[in-house]
Amino acid sequence: MKTITFIGNGNMAFSIAEGLKNDYRIDVVGRDLSKLDEFEKKLGVKINKYLLEGFYIEDKTLLLCVKPANVEEVGKLLKGKAKVVYSVLAGTSVEKLRSNINANAVVRTMPNLAASVKKSMTTLTGDVSFKEEAEELLGAIGSTRWLGSEKEINVATALAGSGPAYLALIAEALTDGAVKQGLKRDDAMAIMRGLFDGFGELIQNVHPALLKDGVMSPGGTTAAGYGALEDGNVRSACMSAIEKAYKKATEL
Repeated sequence: MKTITFIGNGNMAFSIAEGLKNDYRIDVVGRDLSKLDEFEKKLGVKINKYLLEGFYIEDKTLLLCVKPANVEEVGKLLKGKAKVVYSVLAGTSVEKLRSNINANAVVRTMPNLAASVKKSMTTLTGDVSFKEEAEELLGAIGSTRWLGSEKEINVATALAGSGPAYLALIAEALTDGAVKQGLKRDDAMAIMRGLFDGFGELIQNVHPALLKDGVMSPGGTTAAGYGALEDGNVRSACMSAIEKAYKKATEL
C-alpha cells in the first residue's frame, strides 16, 4: 500500500484523506499535535502524525494542502527533497511551488469538497511524467481531467473548485422558494436533494440546453419559472462568478 504525506490538515486535506483512507497509508504533517489527533479521530483510521518544523520529505509523495499565503513559510520548514508534490493550492503556480518546495516534480491539482464521498471533479496540470500517477492518485476520490496549461486550471478552479459553493447557493435558494410558497422545510429539503441527485446523473450524458428544452413545455410552469430566472440575470451572474473567481485565482 502506497503512502501519501499530507502537508496541512485543514478541510480540503480531510476531504481528500477521507476519499483515500482505504487505499493508501496516510501521513499528516501539521503545526499542532492536538489538531492532528482530532484529524485522526474524525478520519476514523490510524495515521502517522508529524510536526511541520524540520519534517524530512526526502523521496516522499506529498500532497500540499496549506493556505496559498503560507507556501513560502512552509517550504522553509521542510527538509530534504520530495519525489513529487501534488498541490491543491488555488492560484499557486508551478514556478512558485518549485521555488519554495524542494521536489523532483510538481503537479497542480484542484479537487473539490466532494472528494470526501469520492465524487470530486479534480483537474490536474504540471509535470507530464507524473500524469498517470496523478490520475491514479486523484482518481481514488472521483473523476480527473488533465489540462494543458496553468491558465486552464485557474479557470477550472473557478468552475469545479468553487462550484460546490455556487450550487449550494442555488440549492438553498430553490428550497427557500418552495418554503415561501407553503412547502414544509423538511419536505422541501428532501425534494431538493432528490432533484440534485437525479440531475447529477442526467447531466453526464445530456447537454444542458437539451435537458432544459425537455422540461419546458409551451406556456407551462417551467417556462414561467425560467423566465423569472432570466429576468433576474441568473445566467449572467453565473458567468460573472466564474470570471471573478478566475481573476482571483490569478492574483493569489
